[in-house]
Amino acid sequence: MKKKPFLFSFFMLLSGILFAATAVAQGAKPKASPPATSTGKIGNATITVNYSSPAVKERQIWGGLVPYGKVWRAGANEATTLETDQDLTVEGKLLPAGKYSIFAIPGEDQWTVIFNKQTGQWGTRYDESEDFLRVTAKPVKSKSFNERLAYEVTPKGLVLRWENLEVPVRMSAKKAKSKA
Repeated sequence: MKKKPFLFSFFMLLSGILFAATAVAQGAKPKASPPATSTGKIGNATITVNYSSPAVKERQIWGGLVPYGKVWRAGANEATTLETDQDLTVEGKLLPAGKYSIFAIPGEDQWTVIFNKQTGQWGTRYDESEDFLRVTAKPVKSKSFNERLAYEVTPKGLVLRWENLEVPVRMSAKKAKSKA
């Protein structure tokens, strides 16, 4: 009969732990810059972009939160990555199949988009010596306001959208050489 008080105590302890865990989970705030993924096809190539999506929150983004002329992590938190299963041509330059971090140097009239060989780092850890490719892209005013940063893979390339701006980066799948 000594087992009943032990079982009762064990049951009460377990109930308390579960209640506390549930209360903590319900009180958890959503991340300020939640993780997001964009996947799509460019020709036969499958492209996946993993990034964290910050919000505008009534802030001045371009030339404010994200200064012009300085390297920006192109997202929040961990470095934004692009992975392609096939070689791509990006703004006319070769980007071999693989995984890259994306950084950018925003400008009012032109952006430099950087594909860096180092991946898995926090977004502010940028090493220029690891750059594989730099291309330029022209920002355009977006048709609608975008509260959250978003990437879209389209048949014509990659588009970054945030606030009132879009930055399209032209891409195409590198055609395989025929064996003739």
